[in-house]
Amino acid sequence: MRGTRRRSIFRRRKSGLTDYRRRLKLLRGRKPRAVVRVSNSRTTCQLVDWSASGDLVKISITGSDLSKKYGWPADFSKKSVPASYLVGFAMGKAAIAQGAEEAILDIGLAASTPGNRVFSALKGMVDAGLNIPHSDGILPDEGRVSGTHISDDIAAAVESAKTNIEGAY
Repeated sequence: MRGTRRRSIFRRRKSGLTDYRRRLKLLRGRKPRAVVRVSNSRTTCQLVDWSASGDLVKISITGSDLSKKYGWPADFSKKSVPASYLVGFAMGKAAIAQGAEEAILDIGLAASTPGNRVFSALKGMVDAGLNIPHSDGILPDEGRVSGTHISDDIAAAVESAKTNIEGAY
């Protein structure tokens, strides 16, 4: 025999983009995944189902949609804790409107620090009525979600955007 006898590594695993063990555990639940990703400019929430030909994205809401559809001021951050909450809230309302009742949270390779932006989006989805298993200790407190820790302008924008989201669904 010639050559090396080693196992080939998936490209996304080699570059550190996918944890396949965690992904397999999420897929075995046979429930839709509530995927939350925070980039350098915005937060993205998606409701994703598995398919043999590839993942099917049923709903996708980003931080940019807050400005375009729900009245979030364009000069405010689209990835802050309040913005992440609103993106999760909008995704949760859209999921409920399409008939989804439950999901499993998929945070990818993000750090699972209690109260961070990923869990702020989770709180938005739960407040919208989506049933996602979680512990209450990881959710941020109401002051951070409403934006009062930043300024009163953001707190007012959060309330305005939340009523616009509720009106849309």
